[in-house]
Amino acid sequence: MSSMRRLLSLSTALVVASSSLAFAEPSAELVEAAKKEGKLTTIALPHSWCGYGEVIAAFKAKYPEIQINELNPDAGSADEIEAIKANKGNTGDQAPDVIDVGLAFGPSAKAEGLIQPYKVSTWDSIPDEAKDPEGYWYGDYYGVLAFMVNTDIIENVPQDWSDLLKPEYANSVALSGNPLGDNQAILAVQAAGLATGAAAGADAAEAGVKYFAELNKSGNLVPITARTGTLAQGATPIVVYWDYNALSGKDELNGNPPVEVVVPASGVIAGVYVQAISAHAPHPNAAKLWMEHLYSDEGQLGWLKGYCHPIRFNDLAKNGKIPQELLDKMPPAAAYEKAVFPSLEEQAAAKEVISKQWSATVGANIE
Repeated sequence: MSSMRRLLSLSTALVVASSSLAFAEPSAELVEAAKKEGKLTTIALPHSWCGYGEVIAAFKAKYPEIQINELNPDAGSADEIEAIKANKGNTGDQAPDVIDVGLAFGPSAKAEGLIQPYKVSTWDSIPDEAKDPEGYWYGDYYGVLAFMVNTDIIENVPQDWSDLLKPEYANSVALSGNPLGDNQAILAVQAAGLATGAAAGADAAEAGVKYFAELNKSGNLVPITARTGTLAQGATPIVVYWDYNALSGKDELNGNPPVEVVVPASGVIAGVYVQAISAHAPHPNAAKLWMEHLYSDEGQLGWLKGYCHPIRFNDLAKNGKIPQELLDKMPPAAAYEKAVFPSLEEQAAAKEVISKQWSATVGANIE
């Protein structure tokens, strides 16, 4: 079991050492410098994702002097990295200050010199296995991949990956991104492979590619990028989605149409996302202040309201900072007992396999 998998169990049994730093505030100097910059450019933060709408609103209310410029809410992790590369000398509105990407993209962005180090005031309460020791990237939240199902259209709700291959799900199953660059979709391929009994990493990726080739050949795979809207319209009645996206989408639809969210019986894969500041950020102080907001108790609870497990979850729980009503809204812990957290090495190996085999083996160009 990798250190990441061991530490980031989705149960609350894990104990993280508490630190007085968890209650620190950003310095007056940082706040003033950020206000002078007057702007923060984010990318790939849809308001329905992980409660980001409320998190962004809270930052605006706290610092009204700082305008938030939101780029391409539906971008994937690879798009975020490319946005930094494409705007290295650009100080205008197309250059992101901050990114929120899949775990595997943090170390690679550091290696390419695309991000800069910064340690937030609550640094000591972030698990060591979920952060770069030099502060270049740090975990923010995690969840597991689930099936979001439109039960107006789907009579028999699938309970596992093998069910999705059944003829009754023709033209019904979709991913939320392209496995050639979207972190959520990359992990979905691995999850399908894990469900076959393959080990995490390259083996799961190979098995997952074969699974999706069969799903596509059967006519069950819909080759479009799925969202809550496409599910509601009936274009993609079954969406492989992060549990937090599926649950918030269910709330958003409010029964029209009715939705069921299922954590599969096998192939339960968990994903950690990470935050980082662009090495070429036009507004570096605003970016640092944004990080302070995200890793404050308020910011972490904002993510929890959006059904994400914030990275400081156990620290908050230990200190009695989590309202019971938020805990009651989360899926039961038993649904996550089989969750696998692929290590960085396993993710890198899987990503390489998928990038080389997807197009030729699956033959589905997801747009």
